[in-house]
Amino acid sequence: MSKQYYHADTYSTRNSVSYLVKRAHGLSLDSIEPGLAEQGLSFTQYAVLMALRDDLALNAKDICIKLRHDSGALTRVLDQLEARGLVQRHRSAEDRRAVELHLTAQGQAALKTAVPLVVDRINSAVQNFSHAEMDELLRLLNKLILGFQTQAESQSGASA
Repeated sequence: MSKQYYHADTYSTRNSVSYLVKRAHGLSLDSIEPGLAEQGLSFTQYAVLMALRDDLALNAKDICIKLRHDSGALTRVLDQLEARGLVQRHRSAEDRRAVELHLTAQGQAALKTAVPLVVDRINSAVQNFSHAEMDELLRLLNKLILGFQTQAESQSGASA
């Protein structure tokens, strides 16, 4: 293992990567949610629509994993989105037991108004970052995610 950055005897929440990422996420929700609410969307509904739009998930299980959302709560969110005509559920052609989720034309239209709002709020928050700093931040966050994924995979392989 490479040289450790954190040490148990000097570890502080204020400088913890996990805390700082969670804090940034919470503050981003505080910034974005009021605008989405004006459009009749919760952040979770928006995140589901975006996951479908960007092919990050095909079904409820994938969304639960990607968004770290409880399956029961997600079922309610999907029911709401389906009732509003933003999402459709379809049986999989390959496996009739599986249910796939699809963004409808109305869902795409909802995102056409929601995405610019979200982009505006994020751009406002990062206005003091240069393009190079943003590129580096995104690179480092993806590297951090890869590190956690690798750790999770090695832990699940060790317990198998």
